[in-house]
Amino acid sequence: MWKPYLNVIKRHAGQALNVLDKFHIVAHLNKAVDETRRQDAAELRRQGDDVTLKHTRWCLLKRRGNLTIKQVGRLRGLLRLNLRTARAYILKGDFNHFWTYTSPTWAGKFLDQWCEMVMRSGIAPMKTKAKMLKSHRDLILNYFRAKKEYSSGVVEGLNTKVKFVTRKAFGYRQAKTIKIALFHALGRLPEPKHAHRFA
Repeated sequence: MWKPYLNVIKRHAGQALNVLDKFHIVAHLNKAVDETRRQDAAELRRQGDDVTLKHTRWCLLKRRGNLTIKQVGRLRGLLRLNLRTARAYILKGDFNHFWTYTSPTWAGKFLDQWCEMVMRSGIAPMKTKAKMLKSHRDLILNYFRAKKEYSSGVVEGLNTKVKFVTRKAFGYRQAKTIKIALFHALGRLPEPKHAHRFA
């Protein structure tokens, strides 16, 4: 969604269908929920309440199916409270329905209604993300125009592995060296035998 990146694509691949997919949008919504949680936690601490939002970050950010029994209980208790955090979490959950559409037209109508609802919520981090989604509406709907066949999840996974390999070696001096390391990490090539044994 970075404007210079979009400009380069337009200049060099104007005929391409630019797809903003689920991975990045969900990440943005998770950031908004977490930011709301931090704001609420700071406000509660000022009122002398250090407990209500303590250890709730992953309850709010993980998928429901991945929550532990303890986290499910914590989330239920949190959702009973009339906090902006709980409302932000519910709005994020409501947005998941967006991905069930197949028609770009109906997905667009849902997106418009959801953004309108968020703008009325008064939750600043969520409103910022709703404005961002509105400004990229056409690019987001390209996901449906491309029949949901494209996802950057695989690319993001590879990027994470590349960063890990580079960090593990504390950097490389030559491009050739990182290329070999990446072939080993990503291609699961056999490791060479060690020159000596450790007792």
